Amino acid sequence: MHQRTVAVGSRSGLHARPASLLVQAASRQPVKVTISRDGQSAVDARSLLSVLALAAQYGDSVVLAAEGDGAEAAVEELATLLARDLDATP
Repeated sequence: MHQRTVAVGSRSGLHARPASLLVQAASRQPVKVTISRDGQSAVDARSLLSVLALAAQYGDSVVLAAEGDGAEAAVEELATLLARDLDATP
């Protein structure tokens, strides 16, 4: 199993837009990726409601984890995405 801890980079936390972008990226991965926060149970990163329920705020640490072929690349891609401010103007 590959896992990585990353701080949420979006100033508004994982609210609707950043969470939606994460879910979309997770849905494109060849493996199931989970996300957890502060000792909470891990949830499927492809589920918008589950990701929103984490209520992760700016700077909170979350753990991304996946298992299987492509797990490391999937986790690293999502970690890079989460570390950015997804509400910033492109």
